[in-house]
Amino acid sequence: MRSFRHFVAGLTVLILSLHAVVFAAEQDAHPLSREQRDRLRTTLQERVEQLNKTIGEEPTVGAYSQRGDAYFFLGDFERALADYEKMVELNPNSGASHWRRGIARFYAKKYDEAAKQFEEYHSFDNVDRENGIWRYLSQHRAYGVEKAREGLLKYEKDDREPFPAVYLLFAGKLTPHQIEKQIAAAQIDDEERSKREFYAHLYIGLNHAVEGRDAQAIEHLRKSTANTWGPKAGYGPNYMWHVGRLHYDLLRERRRAPKPADSE
Repeated sequence: MRSFRHFVAGLTVLILSLHAVVFAAEQDAHPLSREQRDRLRTTLQERVEQLNKTIGEEPTVGAYSQRGDAYFFLGDFERALADYEKMVELNPNSGASHWRRGIARFYAKKYDEAAKQFEEYHSFDNVDRENGIWRYLSQHRAYGVEKAREGLLKYEKDDREPFPAVYLLFAGKLTPHQIEKQIAAAQIDDEERSKREFYAHLYIGLNHAVEGRDAQAIEHLRKSTANTWGPKAGYGPNYMWHVGRLHYDLLRERRRAPKPADSE
């Protein structure tokens, strides 16, 4: 565990250092330079190699968890999912609370299974609207927007901001602009505002993405990737910062990919 804490601390320092750059003027410029992205990939690849040796000697739940994260941050969703599934195999009691397995299923395009994971998590924690958002995203991919909205999980207790407002976005009751205005008008300190902006841009971007509005999704996911609160705030926000970064990269790559010639 000590080595894992050192790795997380080192990775956080690396991520934060990646933000210490002057952004390019154009709107679509990546918040991280090519050199910095390469450094991040090299660090993660080295971590996988270390964990391969660890698992070869002692295949523990913790080792699979750490390697699954490293694979996920590298964008290797299938291998990440395999490690998360192995964790549950070794410790079945971890299944209901394994939100990372749900996100990995989503990115491995196993949308129905992802939705079921978030349903299980709701029985574990019925306050966290972030979980409900991921169930919505999964159901949207699997069944479409109407069924996803019908299946939105119900919450009766308050949750941390900005998730109540973001949840209304997915229900079709608030617009992205209204959420941004709420955050701008809130009487909060700079750190809290940065936190709310991070989550708002992340999930506004993901909502645009599942709706097929790639340009708007890229705009907001770029802002969540450029946000410095996420990678330094703790494990959960750090993980979600990587989610936004990866989805941003996927959309950029898709937009730049050559379109197939029309068949005659």
